[in-house]
Amino acid sequence: MVKRDEWLVVDGYNVVGARLGMRWNPVSIEEERLKLIRDLSEYQAITGRQVHLVFDAHSTPEARTKTDEEKIFVYYTRREETADEFIERFVKKHKSPHRSIYVATSDYLEQKMVFGQGAYRISSRELLEEIRIAKEKLSGKLRKRKQERQRNTLEERLSVELKQILEKWRRKK
Repeated sequence: MVKRDEWLVVDGYNVVGARLGMRWNPVSIEEERLKLIRDLSEYQAITGRQVHLVFDAHSTPEARTKTDEEKIFVYYTRREETADEFIERFVKKHKSPHRSIYVATSDYLEQKMVFGQGAYRISSRELLEEIRIAKEKLSGKLRKRKQERQRNTLEERLSVELKQILEKWRRKK
């Protein structure tokens, strides 16, 4: 049986907008882009989904570039191209019976378009919630491992009965 690859294609500014809500501030857009890249890199490491992040080029000096940042693929569209147009072409080009493609956007029309091409949709808020949950799970696992290392003493591994016997021996001498 062939395992299906899972890809996540993210409309970057749409997710940034969902994160910021009404506090959208173009001054800090570079900072928000970098934060999203870091969050998605962690998400990819936790979930195993290959992440492709798309930004409209209007806020970047580059035009149609692809970079590998934090182990995810980051795309900037051509100057006159929207992220939606790029994502639609990307999904059409990369769809495969052995690959599930998820598109993260809250743009309803875009959701319908990519769904029609065989991709699954996830809203920006759902993605942000998935990222939060994945981080919590990872934190929980790390905390548990740390606690297990700290508790890994000989006394912790002894049965109650054996502890009582040893305590009696200690007190006799």
